[in-house]
Amino acid sequence: MRTICVINQKGGVGKTTTAVNLAAGLSRSNKRVLLIDLDPQGNVFTSLKIRQQYDMYDALVGRQNILNCISTVAKNFDVITSKETLVKAEYYLATQDNSRMLLKNLLSKINNYDYILVDCPPSLGLLNQNAMAFCKEAFIPSSTDPLGYDALKKMGAIVNEINNTYNHDIKITKIVPTLFDKRNKICKEILVEMKEEFSRLVSTPIRMNSKVKEAPKYGKSIFSYAKSSPGAKDYGKLVEEVLDMGSIRVVQEMIA
Repeated sequence: MRTICVINQKGGVGKTTTAVNLAAGLSRSNKRVLLIDLDPQGNVFTSLKIRQQYDMYDALVGRQNILNCISTVAKNFDVITSKETLVKAEYYLATQDNSRMLLKNLLSKINNYDYILVDCPPSLGLLNQNAMAFCKEAFIPSSTDPLGYDALKKMGAIVNEINNTYNHDIKITKIVPTLFDKRNKICKEILVEMKEEFSRLVSTPIRMNSKVKEAPKYGKSIFSYAKSSPGAKDYGKLVEEVLDMGSIRVVQEMIA
């Protein structure tokens, strides 16, 4: 089972869009996928319009068994959503012993998926530290502009620092250039810099596309909403790349 957090301390770079569409695409490739929302903004719920009696907050504070918080979106595609109450979970975590391992301990009960994806908030708080303690891989969506690229470089240093400080072993295995406009000179320049700096980790860029922005309004992935759109083609290529990475062993060889 591959465990992947979709993370960036910068907001507005397409984390939830990437997490939702990657999860949907993998499930369409006959992979069993669980998508977990760790962002109090609850954008996974907004994007998929899933009704849940219990959510991630209930699991983290011990109100419900985490298995009761799982809902089905489609064949092979399950989710655990969140909402604004998750903000209170951060305070709860701060009072617990071994607070950075709580999510890992909860999710150790779940093993019937090929992929678990965690959509992370734009912060470096305890929720994200829990995500990184659980996941073996980090995917970093990064907008193709100077501020996005600066945040991307900082995330690399942050992951290394957290690994060293807390004895984690998470690896950045994919960088996803987002909001790419091939007509824009700076977008093209930043994409070149990303590829020079991070080599094989950089995925196919996700082009700016109105259909990607529209899909959450209807509670659909880009594949369900506009399967022939540029957005669907780009996320389809990302799915293929992730599938081609295969096992953790292959991932480790890529980044060695």
